[in-house]
Parts: sequence; C-alpha cells; structure tokens
Amino acid sequence: MLPFTHDQFLGVFARYNLAAWPTQVLAYLLTAAMIAARVRPAPMSGRLIGGGLAAMWLWTGIGYHWMFFTGINKAAWLFGALFVAQGLLLLSMTVNQGRIRFAPANTPSSWVGWVFVTYAAVIYPLLGLATGGAYPGMPMFGITPCPVTIFTFGVLLLASSAVRWWLLVIPFIWSLVGGSAAVLLRVPQDWVLLFSGIVALPIILRRRRRKAPAAA
Repeated sequence: MLPFTHDQFLGVFARYNLAAWPTQVLAYLLTAAMIAARVRPAPMSGRLIGGGLAAMWLWTGIGYHWMFFTGINKAAWLFGALFVAQGLLLLSMTVNQGRIRFAPANTPSSWVGWVFVTYAAVIYPLLGLATGGAYPGMPMFGITPCPVTIFTFGVLLLASSAVRWWLLVIPFIWSLVGGSAAVLLRVPQDWVLLFSGIVALPIILRRRRRKAPAAA
C-alpha cells in the first residue's frame, strides 16, 4: 500500500509546478540547446548535453523529491538522494572529464534514442492532457522524475562514445520504481517508463562492448 492517495500525489505536482514556474519553460530552452548540440556537434557538445542532463537530475532530486514529495512520502528522501547522486555522476563524466561524446549517426540505437527524447519532451505531457490530466496537477518535462528518466535514456542512446555502466544504474532503478505509478497511481504516460530501461540498457551495454575493443 502506498502512504498517500492519488489526489495527494497530484496535489504535490500542482504545488510544485506553481512554485517552480517558469522553470518548465527553461527546461525546454535547455533541451533545445542540447538537441542543437547533438545535431551539430562541436568540441563542447558533450559537456553541454551532459551538463543539461545533470541539471535536470539535480533540480528534480532537490526541488521535487526533497522539497515537495517528502511531504507525503518519506521515501522521497532516498529518491532525492539517488537523483542528486545521478546528477553528480553526470557532472563528473561530462563536465569535468568530457567522457561522453556526440556525433551525427544514423543507427538503430540513435533512432530509439530520438523516440525516447521526443516522447519525454513532447508526447509525455500531451498524453497526460489527453488522458484527463490538467496543469498544474501533472508531471512536467525536465523537472519531474519520470520524463527526466526517459529523456536520459534517449540522450545516452544518442551518444557516439561508450557509456559507463554505472551511469545507467539509477535511471534503470527509477524506471522500475517510478514506472509503478503507471498502474498504482493511474499515470498512463508512465507506461513507457516501465520498459524504457529494459529497452535502453542492453542496447547501450552491447554498444559499449563493441566500442571497447575498437578503443583498445
């Protein structure tokens, strides 16, 4: 049994979205810059894209989980810690070390990546509205856990370099934990989250095994 009701869950989103405004708009502007950096790569593209992902995870962990979701679910302290940890890992891998790179590619994994990116940023909120949701009482892209996780899998699938396996652990865990909302809390747009990790994880790890011998 969940320690909160469906109405309480949506109430958290309503209060959070109103308090966070206009961060929702800034998240889309950041995403546009990240997509432009992926489509037209430059030497700093990896740092920009990785830094953007890190900002989303850090904001969601602190702003959503710790400042709002803990009001109805004490487990959100742990969830927030995981999101902050993922943000710091992304910062370390991309901004400090520059180990994730992006280059133009026309591969099956990149197609899947673009599907996840498009779903998280565009289809996810539209599906929420189409299935009875209403702003502000609904999860929004870029600042709430589930679309951020789907978006992250999409971006990592678009990387041209190998992705370290430990960058996938927390997103995969959240794809299972957060994806339960699709059933338990009647959030139909989270159905994709349930299998996003199952789809992305083997693709990214298989690509890493192929790139490792080439790098050697």
